[in-house]
Amino acid sequence: MLSRRHLFTSAIGVAAGLAMPAIRGASAKSGQALRIGYILPRQSQLGAGASAFADEVSRRTGGRISIQQFPDASLGGDVELLKGVQLGSIDLAFVTGMGLPSILPEAGVLNIPFLFRNIAQAHAVLDGAIGESFRARFAAKDLVMLGWGENGLRHMTNAKHPIAVPDDLKGLRMRVPQSEVLLTGFQALGVEAASLPFPQLFEALRAGKFDGQENPIATIQAAKFDQVQKFLTLSGHAYDPAVFLLTPDAHDELSAEDRTHFIEAARIGGNASRKFAADAEIAGVAALQQAGMSVQSSIDRARFASAMAAANPEFEKRFGRDLIERIKQTG
Repeated sequence: MLSRRHLFTSAIGVAAGLAMPAIRGASAKSGQALRIGYILPRQSQLGAGASAFADEVSRRTGGRISIQQFPDASLGGDVELLKGVQLGSIDLAFVTGMGLPSILPEAGVLNIPFLFRNIAQAHAVLDGAIGESFRARFAAKDLVMLGWGENGLRHMTNAKHPIAVPDDLKGLRMRVPQSEVLLTGFQALGVEAASLPFPQLFEALRAGKFDGQENPIATIQAAKFDQVQKFLTLSGHAYDPAVFLLTPDAHDELSAEDRTHFIEAARIGGNASRKFAADAEIAGVAALQQAGMSVQSSIDRARFASAMAAANPEFEKRFGRDLIERIKQTG
């Protein structure tokens, strides 16, 4: 029986001619490179994680398997990367949590604003039974989960005025990721929120199509949003994980030993992305301030969470109150 990758590439290859090898990775058995895509530059939390993963795979396999990196959304945004890994046209992706519900709706529970108290709690959830339970859920969607990493705590920026209380958001046009959960949360605050793929965001902000957006500090730096946004609010309103995913066809070609190598490499890569994101939370804010951004260093989280409470019944309907409470009580 032909694999997903062979079925996909044979169909596309007729139309694309020789273009497909620029996207496809080679078989792990051949000792050639597998390809990993992610949406941010190499000098970012995703880049740090992917680089550590690639180095560890090479080290553990003695160079038999190498990982070629495709940063800056060169293989597409998170949603496109997820679909590519599903189809087998992309070997690996290191995608952020905000794109996951497009393929795995139940992953949207991780996007709920003010669900996590802090980074430590988020790590406890993902590294424990709840995080591990997603392995089977990804497998049911033709995705092999290797391990969790981190995009980071998400903070708000805008070009209009400081945001200190929920009312400051009213009337602002805010871009949110392709996440129905985050969109619902911001709309509950009275925001004119709309989704837009990340690769289009910088130009949309520069053109004034949106007044603001929200992302982790490391992403705000890597994407140079300080060039088109004046005000930064350290809201930490949502935690955004990242996850290493492998196409099943490439996984099936790995030996049992190499599968273990990939999982261990993903653990090391995930920790590298977490460290990069944590460092950016400290040094990155100062750098953005020096670059000219005005920083609102704290908010009344309880007040924001209360203002967003109108969305809670919808979240409980989608994901179940029990799961939400389990997450809140972890850590």
